[in-house]
Amino acid sequence: MKHILFAGMALLALARPTGLGAQVSRLDSLPATLAPGDIVRITVWRRPELSGDFIVAPDSSITHPLMREVKVAGVPFGTVENRLHEFLLKFDANPAFVISPLLRVFIGGEIRAPNVYSVPPGSTVAQLIALAGGPTDRAELERVVLVRRQSRNVLDVAAESPSAMVEVRSGDQVLIGRRRSLFTDIVAPAASVVGAAAAIVSIIVQLRH
Repeated sequence: MKHILFAGMALLALARPTGLGAQVSRLDSLPATLAPGDIVRITVWRRPELSGDFIVAPDSSITHPLMREVKVAGVPFGTVENRLHEFLLKFDANPAFVISPLLRVFIGGEIRAPNVYSVPPGSTVAQLIALAGGPTDRAELERVVLVRRQSRNVLDVAAESPSAMVEVRSGDQVLIGRRRSLFTDIVAPAASVVGAAAAIVSIIVQLRH
């Protein structure tokens, strides 16, 4: 049921409400930009040789033999579009193209499909969770850790919490912890220890006889 809930939350996240709180505002204040390892999806009208999905290289250029001069990392998306337009003027006086940045983010822990995903700018934590198949039955959604650069932020993304609307940035890691279970985490291990101790005592008794 939880993964169904998050699929609905992902749709709700498209229409962002106001008043999300100081933490959400602080996290969303960092502008979304491309970083090495991200992808730019470029479609140029009547230029298939210039179209496709291209990885951003470590030197911030586009990994295409002809587009190495176009630097795209760490600048606003509007600047990326302008730089690509300037480059395409070499081939067409009025180039028609579409560029779609895709940010690389990681989600792991108690999620059904942990992996690195490439998502468009504006994608939220809720949408990322839905993309990864939703949380497992043991996920602790009240304490989801968002690792961004050098900081760790704990988000409560249960139900329709404003924290679920936080937009992801390139390089983010979303880590979903496991909810503690009295039986699995405490009773069962204790029973195993007691059983093991009893087995050892039994062996010692048998050896003495």
